[in-house]
Amino acid sequence: MTRFLNNLTVRVGIAILFGIATGLIAPEFAGQLKILGDTFVRLVKMVIPAIVFLSVASGIGHMSDMKKLGSIGIKSLVYFEIVTTFALIIGMAMAYALQPGAGFSTAAAASVNIEKYTSGQTHHSFVSFLTGIVPDSVIGALANGEMLPVLLFAVLFGLGAARLGDASKPVVLFLEKTNHIFFEIVAIIMKFSPIGVFGAMAYTIGKFGIGSLSSLAKLIACSYGTMAIFIIVVLGLICRISGIRILKLLSYIKAELILVLGTSSSESAMPSLIRKMKSAGCSDSVTGLVIPTGYSFNLDGTSIYLSIAVLFIAQAYGIHLSLLQLLSILGVMLLTSKGAAGVTGSGFVTLAATLYALPNHILPVSGIALILGVDRFMSEARAITNFVGNAVATVVIAKLEGEYTPQGLLE
Repeated sequence: MTRFLNNLTVRVGIAILFGIATGLIAPEFAGQLKILGDTFVRLVKMVIPAIVFLSVASGIGHMSDMKKLGSIGIKSLVYFEIVTTFALIIGMAMAYALQPGAGFSTAAAASVNIEKYTSGQTHHSFVSFLTGIVPDSVIGALANGEMLPVLLFAVLFGLGAARLGDASKPVVLFLEKTNHIFFEIVAIIMKFSPIGVFGAMAYTIGKFGIGSLSSLAKLIACSYGTMAIFIIVVLGLICRISGIRILKLLSYIKAELILVLGTSSSESAMPSLIRKMKSAGCSDSVTGLVIPTGYSFNLDGTSIYLSIAVLFIAQAYGIHLSLLQLLSILGVMLLTSKGAAGVTGSGFVTLAATLYALPNHILPVSGIALILGVDRFMSEARAITNFVGNAVATVVIAKLEGEYTPQGLLE
């Protein structure tokens, strides 16, 4: 029994159940437990910039073939674009077929304050996205936890080290050993994950209540069902083609999936995913580059969420969209779905940016108020889908590059 309870997956699962029970029995008290979940996520986020920098810089620094690095990068971006486009199209198709917003009352939207989600979204553009990748300073990017700027600097640092060859080996070895220390820090933080998961789940149930799900049950069912189909069918097919089994992969990362479920954040399990994919046989260079990049460019769950939410709003307001308008919405979402952080609530802000960016404002931005109450419940599904998508991408790119050593864990 003691051995059973010492399993982190079991403890996190029990914490989720206790969190749900606390939220139902004592909602006011549960509403104050948000600090537990927030603190745990902040602890993880504290080490993520350093782990990303150390993993990417040391992985590239060990590479002697720069063409190999370019090949990994190009194949990763092409893969990300293809798969996220499929995710957007599948989300739109399911929303169009199931019509989750048909007949939904929009009266409540007018009384909800959405300013904090929409402020500044008029400036969301491709140019601002590109300029945001380059940091004003490296220290500032690391301190603020800005994923893409940290990743850019790590790639440049690794390239510089690789160009120096043997002269840079002591530095690269130092980065590698330092990274091992940071992973030990993560192991210590993970011991407190049941507490963080308990607080996050209790807050969600206590704050929004199970009752808030009833009026938007069709939207939630559409989102969860679509993401489940995407994981099992689309990602499952990709895994099958690549010679691995999706169910075995899901079993391999089950502890991380439960953690993501409890915290509603795929970022909370990112360090553990990097470690596990290396243990599964993916090379350091592929793992170090694909996973951090995927957290900004390979957000399958966020893509599905965006497409379903946008069509839900259109259906709720009775707005008929032509094929040309649907294609223009798809084009906008291909941009806005990139660069969203893997933390709770980012998908909702990205939705606001999407509505703002639509040509001729064909959908009301105020429509995001319709799903504000259940966005937290939907964030679990999109976080899990994002997480699984990046795990699959890592194995696929590693196999394409011949950088995968089978360990019998995923086949």
